[in-house]
Amino acid sequence: MTPEEKRDKYERAKQRVADLKKFYGEVMSYFLFMAVLAGVNYYFNNWRYMWFLWAAFGWGIGLIFKAYKLFSKTALFGRDWEERKIKEYIDKEDTNKDI
Repeated sequence: MTPEEKRDKYERAKQRVADLKKFYGEVMSYFLFMAVLAGVNYYFNNWRYMWFLWAAFGWGIGLIFKAYKLFSKTALFGRDWEERKIKEYIDKEDTNKDI
């Protein structure tokens, strides 16, 4: 493995760790903020109408999509997909030049 490949591998790993850290921070923010909204909701109307669930649902959907993108190996148009396509086109071009 060349030094450049090692550096690229390191940079990808570093970016992945940064993405994970950001995601976990967003999850913690979600639960903290929803707890505050639930408290406000209970304080003002004693659960007669649980309006905070609308915010929890909307934000939760966004977190689900982010988790899918981050943890799924087959995420549509993810980094792995991009690298595979680049290699595919390079290989295809190399094979066509040989003919």
